Amino acid sequence: MLLQHQLRIDTRPRSSLDISSEVDGVVRESGIGTGLCHVFIHHTSASLMITENADPSVRRDLEYFMQKTVRDGDPGYEHDLEGPDDMSAHIRSVLSGSDLTVPVSGGRLALGTWQGIFLWEHRARGHSRRITVTVHGE
Repeated sequence: MLLQHQLRIDTRPRSSLDISSEVDGVVRESGIGTGLCHVFIHHTSASLMITENADPSVRRDLEYFMQKTVRDGDPGYEHDLEGPDDMSAHIRSVLSGSDLTVPVSGGRLALGTWQGIFLWEHRARGHSRRITVTVHGE
């Protein structure tokens, strides 16, 4: 059995948003008890991650790390069509990833106790992001 669903998520600038419940809702809607859930973001300046869901300081520290490591407006970047955060956002999304696969068990996402699925916005302003969730199994 297979189900595919599109999510539209509005983001805030340079932030991460827990989308676990939205993705788990697609899994529950699918009726699949055992299988895999694939989550894909259709953008090159935002990404997906599985990380700590209990303490938001983890995500703040990840953002701090990225801002320190991949700086906006680096004069060595050639691509800056949409401003000084353009190329840095692309680099951040490549480093953090555009898709995730999570097991489905008992009709739900089989995440660890302290894990959540997050949409990570890398641009200096919010956007509307499109995510495809595909659930397959039995």
